[in-house]
This record gives sequence, C-alpha cells and structure tokens, in this order.
Amino acid sequence: DMDLERLNAERRRTTTYPAADRSGYQTIRFSLAPSEDSSQKEAGTENGKLLRYIDNRPFVPHNELERSRRCEEIFTIQAMGLKKRLEHTGCSHVVLGISGGLDSTLALLVCHRAAQLMRLSPDHILAVTMPGFGTSDRTHQNALDLPRKLGMSTMDISIVPAVGQHLADIGHSLDRHDVTYENAQARERTQILLDLGNQIGGIVVGTGDLTEEALGWCTFGGDALAGYNVNVTVPKTAIRRIVAMLAEESTDAELAAIL
Repeated sequence: DMDLERLNAERRRTTTYPAADRSGYQTIRFSLAPSEDSSQKEAGTENGKLLRYIDNRPFVPHNELERSRRCEEIFTIQAMGLKKRLEHTGCSHVVLGISGGLDSTLALLVCHRAAQLMRLSPDHILAVTMPGFGTSDRTHQNALDLPRKLGMSTMDISIVPAVGQHLADIGHSLDRHDVTYENAQARERTQILLDLGNQIGGIVVGTGDLTEEALGWCTFGGDALAGYNVNVTVPKTAIRRIVAMLAEESTDAELAAIL
C-alpha cells in the first residue's frame, strides 16, 4: 500500500535531499492507475483490501509500558512549560476555569505539578467553576471537589444571571439554543477568568486541547483565549490516558475516584 497524499505531504515538508546516487540501478518505465478500496473496514486483510495497519489512536501507544512513559513525558513537559512561563512573567498565581471535564482536569493537575516544581503552596492556584444553563450536577460537583481536595483556592460563580442579561440586551431568546447562545456563555466565562487574573496578579491558564483547535471546536474570544495554554498541543485521546494514568498512580482513594 502506498499513501500518495502522505508522500506528497512529506515532500512539501522535507525540502533538503542528498544528491541521488543512480549508479547500479536500472529504471523501468511503467503506468499504473492508483486505486482505493473504500469498502474496507479493518486493515491487515488481503484480497484487494489495504494491508497497511492504520492506528486509530496514533498518539496513544498500544504497549502499556510505552503508553505510561509517553503520558508521563507529556505531563512533565506541560508542567515544566508552565513553570518556565510563570518564572519568565514573574507571576506566582494562576487562574483557570474548571468544568469537571477532561481538559480542565488535566490543566488543573498540570498547574498543581508546576506549583510543586516552583515550591509554591497549592493555594496560589485559583480554580473557578462557572455553571451555566446546561451544567450537570455531577460535573459541577467534581469541578468543586477536585481543587479543594488538592488544597487550591476556589470560587463558584454562576454565569446564568450575567449571560441572561446579556442575551436580553441583544434581544436573543433563552429558548434559542444556537451558536450565539453557546458562545455567549464561553465568552462570559473568559471575561471572569481574565478579570480575576488581573485582580490577583496572575495569568489565565487555558484548557482547550489540540483536537478542539484542529477541528475549530472553540470560541473566538472565548475558550481559546488565555495567558498560557497547557493542553494546546495534546490531542483528546492522549488527555484521556494521562488523566487515567494519574488516577492509577494516586495514593489517595478519594482523589483517584474523582479523576
């Protein structure tokens, strides 16, 4: 099997080649029309099917030891990057919004590790929960329990009154659940985080992951806006495994259960 698109992409990316050594080779001209079997479900079969294995999770190794090593390496890089950023800016406080989902959970744990590396107490991290119109009780409670368990500062601010007023101001019905309705909530959360960062002299840590950025699943002026984003080069599949690894490594049963 030959992936022609991948070959073309590599040729565009890699533009320095050594001089070709053609001695001892014979060139035979031929013509072959490329074909593709779109009915194939799984790689590794014959009879006209694709033979090359295609990994549906290319960023998460199947080997357990290699997967653990990779996850630990990514997590360490994230924490060291945040530590460097804080030292460079002279900040000792960070602010982040936590929803109870995977991305903000990993970002929170990265902040905790960075604080440990800088020998800062965990209360230098301000974790803010901002329930909106669609927030479930379970994720909201997890978002409150996790930072408190880690000894961080917390705030719980409902965005419902502010977003409700904003939508009323622009004549948008609360029953109309469209892109305006969704983005207004993301932007209100970002405004709160940025203003809190100004209040305490800290930076806002972003939580959005590479998958969201690549697919455009983020809000302009909303959840893509931060002082430093620790997840921006980590795909969602890897984030899930890193959080699982940290849960497995935790010696605190209550913390492991939340994760």
